[in-house]
Amino acid sequence: TLQMSSSNAEVYIPMSQSNPNGLPGTTSNDLKTAMEGAVLSFHNICYRVKLKSGFLHGRKTVEKEILSNINGIMKPGLNAILGPTGGGKSSLLDVLAARKDPSGLFGDVLINGAPRPANFKCNSGYVVQDDIVMGTLTVRENLQFSAALRLPTTMTSHEKNERISKVIQELGLVKVADSKVGTQFIRGVSGGERKRTSIGMELITDPSILFLDEPTTGLDSSTANAVLLLLKRMSKQGRTIIFSIHQPRYSIFKLFDSLTLLASGKLMFHGPAQEALGYFASAGYQCEPYNNPADFFLDVINGDSTAVVLNREAEGSEATGTEEPSNRDTPLIEKLAEFYVNSSFYKETKAELDQLSGTPKRKKTPAFSEIAYATSFCHQLRWVSRRSFKNLLGNPQASIAQIIVTIILGLVLGAIYFGLKSDSTGIQNRAGVLFFLTTNQCFSSVSAVELFVVEKKLFMHEYISGYYRVSSYFFGKLLSDLLPMRMLPSVIFTCITYFMLGLKPKADAFFIMMFTLMMVAYSASSMALAIAAGQSVVSIATLLMTITFVFMMIFSGLLVNLTTIASWLSWLQYFSIPRYGFTALQYNEFLGQNFCPGVNTTLNDSCNYAICTGEDYLTKQGIDLSPWGLWQNHVALACMIVIFLTIAYLKLLFLKKYS
Repeated sequence: TLQMSSSNAEVYIPMSQSNPNGLPGTTSNDLKTAMEGAVLSFHNICYRVKLKSGFLHGRKTVEKEILSNINGIMKPGLNAILGPTGGGKSSLLDVLAARKDPSGLFGDVLINGAPRPANFKCNSGYVVQDDIVMGTLTVRENLQFSAALRLPTTMTSHEKNERISKVIQELGLVKVADSKVGTQFIRGVSGGERKRTSIGMELITDPSILFLDEPTTGLDSSTANAVLLLLKRMSKQGRTIIFSIHQPRYSIFKLFDSLTLLASGKLMFHGPAQEALGYFASAGYQCEPYNNPADFFLDVINGDSTAVVLNREAEGSEATGTEEPSNRDTPLIEKLAEFYVNSSFYKETKAELDQLSGTPKRKKTPAFSEIAYATSFCHQLRWVSRRSFKNLLGNPQASIAQIIVTIILGLVLGAIYFGLKSDSTGIQNRAGVLFFLTTNQCFSSVSAVELFVVEKKLFMHEYISGYYRVSSYFFGKLLSDLLPMRMLPSVIFTCITYFMLGLKPKADAFFIMMFTLMMVAYSASSMALAIAAGQSVVSIATLLMTITFVFMMIFSGLLVNLTTIASWLSWLQYFSIPRYGFTALQYNEFLGQNFCPGVNTTLNDSCNYAICTGEDYLTKQGIDLSPWGLWQNHVALACMIVIFLTIAYLKLLFLKKYS
């Protein structure tokens, strides 16, 4: 007989001497001082999604049922949701946490018999499977970010820091508190410490309900056991901890208080974990000695256990083990689901659910309404900008490397075009170098696609959890990341190349060139954001950007004279970012230049060259010689920046933020 003892749960994590209850706390009157047990109940949960199929014979919409009539109760303690891959355990977890798309969702989720409050997603904790934390920041800095944006403004900085210190102590992160979490380029903390940091981000608000999606994923068995021991300790203080898990070992399984078994969206079992073996024995499936109960349950559900085969033979089944899995599993799952519905566990749960719900009004749950934020827009903007700037400085592969490449490229460019002459070669070289500077600003801005794509999961998780508004995140990233990283290359290029090339020796021309390169970089980066916002794959967004810039480059004014393009195609030039930058740089450099040495062009003397003045060149290019001919390009670039940034913001705002 396997004993479901949980005596091992009392080891591993050291308890705080200042907080014997083992819970992070604070002296603020705005937060609860004692943990109150929350009972989460779910009634007749059904979840369906619409899928498109039949590509060859026309796209047809098919409705697939993910969860079917799920009922249960999650009380303070460790509540595990177990099941095979694709069984619906993550979907059920997201439904309970109000993070699943409400369309196609039916049923009620109650907290202590009442509907979930509108700010439930902000008040509860949700630890995602992939440990979404900022790797370039330290453990303490990540917790400070969570505290600054999720705790009420009525708390003082001292109280917030005290809360952070206690969370660090309770999670056993004291030794690595000031160590960076780590990225693919930076060596950081261990996998278990990273997981505990993710848990700490959610514990900052001291939630009564904590959700975790596959908390042992990517961890070795010893580290996974340590994480579950930590959760067990927290559950003993009154927290309701609900988590999905795939295949726990026995030392982890025996920590569970409640077990929910799911397969094909149907309940196989829901009740005390210690009684699960007896339940399956009553169904005719006996666990072999020394077998892990969790593995045994999955084997039974999948029809792969020896006990299942023996049971079928005892019933006179003709199963020989050679049947197709699809033909064999479906009747077994339906049989187990029907057996559970007729069991005493289901009847007891149903009676308790009826007592909890009373006569609830079947209205749409308010948990999906507008998020109530704990801090103001300006406060969120300041903290998002601060974190983004720290991330920029802590990621030298993206920031310092770009500056070094810009310096080297500027020196090489200056050496190639060094000392431009005022003759026919000077015209060609000037046009060539100005075209290269413009197109280089465009193609170097392709890296801006990573600004939102790389952090998409982080943004979605933090937004749903009530860290910040979309506008705070958007403008914070622009101020701290986009503006400096697109301004510095323009300044460096201008300072290096302008004097090496020997361009027009005028201060206003120098600064106009710098400003033009900045505007081109900002326009191209804004277009990159508009294309990339909402994308999940960087390569797709990069490919779209590259193709777009190649077509824009054709209409820039160097590869083809824009005055010779057919009227039915000439309108495309007005959508070309390089065209506006190249035109402005040509106007700035060529106006007032004399390319006929020894010839006084003001007296209309004869000249052996086809083009003697900068004005002649600009006229042949179809460029307006009035002052508006220069500034209209900057106005056009500014309009494109506004339009593209608006598109990027709207795509983020209306991005599907539910799984």
